[in-house]
Amino acid sequence: MIDETHDVGLRSWVESAGRAGTDFTIQNLPLGVFRRESAAAPRLGVAIGDEVLDLSRCVERGLLDDVPDGVRAACRAPALNPLMALGRAAVSALRSRVSRLLRAGQKPPADAASLLAPASEVELLVPAEIGDYTDFYASIYHATNVGSMFRPDNPLLPNYRHVPIAYHGRGSSIVASGTSIRRPCGQTKAPDAPAPSFGPTRRLDYELEVGVLIGRGNELGRPVAIADAHDHVLGLCLVNDWSARDVQAWEYQPLGPFLSKSFATTISPWVVTLDALAPFRCPAFERGPDDPAPLPYLDDPHDREQGGFDITVEALLRSRRMADEGIEPHRLGRGTFRDMYWTVAQMVAHHTSNGCNLRPGDLLASGTVSGPDEGSLGCLLEITRRGERTVKLPTGEERGFLADGDEVILRAYCVRDGFARIGFGECRGAVAPA
Repeated sequence: MIDETHDVGLRSWVESAGRAGTDFTIQNLPLGVFRRESAAAPRLGVAIGDEVLDLSRCVERGLLDDVPDGVRAACRAPALNPLMALGRAAVSALRSRVSRLLRAGQKPPADAASLLAPASEVELLVPAEIGDYTDFYASIYHATNVGSMFRPDNPLLPNYRHVPIAYHGRGSSIVASGTSIRRPCGQTKAPDAPAPSFGPTRRLDYELEVGVLIGRGNELGRPVAIADAHDHVLGLCLVNDWSARDVQAWEYQPLGPFLSKSFATTISPWVVTLDALAPFRCPAFERGPDDPAPLPYLDDPHDREQGGFDITVEALLRSRRMADEGIEPHRLGRGTFRDMYWTVAQMVAHHTSNGCNLRPGDLLASGTVSGPDEGSLGCLLEITRRGERTVKLPTGEERGFLADGDEVILRAYCVRDGFARIGFGECRGAVAPA
């Protein structure tokens, strides 16, 4: 629900939160985990402008005394999981209190400086202990584009419009934004080769995705109804599901991706809560007249009307040469999360429909966010048509797939008339040699 925390007129006594273009206005207040020094214990924080509000210190100073005891205890944990487990009402109570604490017009705490840490001087960590990771395939544009490369006569398999497709990813190799990504080795087979070979991937790719972090879980054997799905979601973040496309092409039949995906997945450090995203809800993807209606367990009137999220997403690339010459990153694509065929609620409902138990901190990713035109594609596989054409960089360099030293930067933001812009920060990773 939209409430006073979304008021476009709100300002913060943290000066940088009011700068034009900032992702972290007082209307946002995303949650994350940070460390002040390399050997220090992780702490929960809230991004505000160029600063990080230390929630543990807020508890110590008595600034959160009017939130429930369980929330205060969770704010002193080294990961978001205990807070996630308390559910959306608890997160909403914390958000409201932090909003009041940071507002201009409120007298800043006497020791305000000790509550804040410059974001540039802290280490931002993976925001939760992620036990399980599931990657969906929720963009019909992406699924059709990829299918057309491998099955020109049958690009979209018949089950796609009926069931949210996903594979089970690897939680242990999820890494924080800024972590170098080692080029993986794997088994590949060229179409004209008599036998497969093993070595570094020649077709390393990124995938621009939106992540869904689960809050309150469900018991084993008890599905989550689609109408209740958002009560089990803490918020959204950015995900780069790095992919070795040549490994994937050889291994994916008959059981799907394995080593082509499990070597690394990068997640952005800040979780934008569903409360912060309330002004940017929109109708779900409008299905065509020939599309089948979702089965009842995947259908809900409210989800049809407000199940989408109007989030602009973009991917940028900066080569090592561009960095050395001080050239800004080159945008590869810009799309919108409105274009996803399956909604967040449908993903949660389907994932649990067989009784599978989701737990606090589990990560669901949307799959590549791609749109209907070439400028809105979310991976190099689509942009370059399997490397058949290249992306030209400002230095004159060309890319079919990623080269060593390339850095991929994902960004996202929401804008709507009458509301403050909010952003997701960045999800970064640079490719290191095999």
